[in-house]
Amino acid sequence: MLGRILSILAKEFLQMKRDRTARIRLTIPPIVQLLVFGYAATFEVFAVSTAVLDQDHSQESRALIERFTASRRFTVVRLASRRSEITDIIDRGQAALALVIQPGFAKLLQKGQTAPLQVLVDGTNSNSALIALGYVSQIANQYAQDYAADMGRRLGLAGARAAPQIVVEQRNWYNESLNSRWFFVPGVVATLTMFMVVNLTSFAIVREREVGTLEQIMVTPIRPAEFILGKTVPFFLLGTAEVATVTAVALLWFNVPFKGNPLVMALGTSLFLLSALGLGILISTLCRTQQQAFATNFFILNPMFILSGFAFPISSMPEFLQWLTLVDPLRYFLVVVRGTFLKGVGIAELWPHLLAMAAIGAALLTFSVLQLQKSLD
Repeated sequence: MLGRILSILAKEFLQMKRDRTARIRLTIPPIVQLLVFGYAATFEVFAVSTAVLDQDHSQESRALIERFTASRRFTVVRLASRRSEITDIIDRGQAALALVIQPGFAKLLQKGQTAPLQVLVDGTNSNSALIALGYVSQIANQYAQDYAADMGRRLGLAGARAAPQIVVEQRNWYNESLNSRWFFVPGVVATLTMFMVVNLTSFAIVREREVGTLEQIMVTPIRPAEFILGKTVPFFLLGTAEVATVTAVALLWFNVPFKGNPLVMALGTSLFLLSALGLGILISTLCRTQQQAFATNFFILNPMFILSGFAFPISSMPEFLQWLTLVDPLRYFLVVVRGTFLKGVGIAELWPHLLAMAAIGAALLTFSVLQLQKSLD
C-alpha cells in the first residue's frame, strides 16, 4: 500500500517540477493578492469629499469647520454660499457629504442650548455613508464638549456644580487602534489558501481523465482511496507552505500581531486543508472536463467566500443562510485564524470550530472516494 501511494506522490511531484507555469502561479499571485487585499480592503474612510454651507459666519461655526478640515477623514472641496449650490454639488457627485450650519448657530451655543448641524450624505455607497456619519458625530460631539468646557472656564464656572452627564469610556480589546488591516489580513490568509487548494485539486483527476491516463492508473493494483491519498498529500504540503508564506508576509510586512500558539494555528490549518482538499477532489471526480471544473469552482467558491463571514457578519444574514454557513469550512477557519492572531485563544475555545472542520473534511474525502469508485464502474 505504502509503495503504491509513494509512486503516485512521486508522479505528482515530478509533474509539478516540469510545470514551470504552475510553480509561478503558486508563488507570485498569492503574494500579490495579499498585498492588494491588505492595502485596498479596509473599513476605514479617509478624505471624504465635503461641501460646507456656513450661514452663521461666526467664530464658533468657523472653529467647527476647522475641526473637519484638520481631520484626515474629510476634505472640504467646496464652500457654498447658497442652499441650491449644496443640492447641485451632491447631485453632480462633486462631494459625498455636505455640512450646513444654520443662522444663529453661535447664539444657541452661547445660551447653552442645542445648536443643530445638518448633514447631507450621498447614500449611493451606504457603507461609506454610514462610516462617514459616524465620524461626523464624533467630531461634532467632541467639539460640543470642548466648547462647553471652555465656556465654563471663561465664565468662571469651574468651581460651580457641574451638570450631570454620562461619559463613555471606550476600551478596545485585541485590536486597540481598530486597525481594519489587522482584521482583513488574517482573513486573507484563509481565503487565499481555500481558493488555491480547491483550484489545484479540482483539476487533478479531471486532467488525468482528459489525457487518458486515469484508466491506465486504475487498472493497476492501486485502490481509489490510495489514489486520492496520493493526489491530496502533495497539495496538502503546498497548502501548508502557502499558509506559512502568506502568514510570514502578514507578520513581517503588515506587522499584524500573532498572540496565539503556533501549534493551534498549525492544527487548524491542517484540518482546514483537509476540508479544502476534500472539496477539490470531490469536484474533480464529479466533472468530466477542466472547463466543467472551472465553472464549478466559480459556482461554489464565491458563495463560500460570501457566507464565510470574511467581510459580511453572519449574524446579519437571513436565518436560512446562517444555517447554510454551518457547512462552510472557511467560516470556521476564519475564527481560528483571527482568534490565534489577535486574541491568542487556544484549543479550549476553538475546539468546536476544529471539530467542525474535521467532520466536513472527513465527509468530503469519503464522498470523493465513493464518487471515484462510482465513476470508474
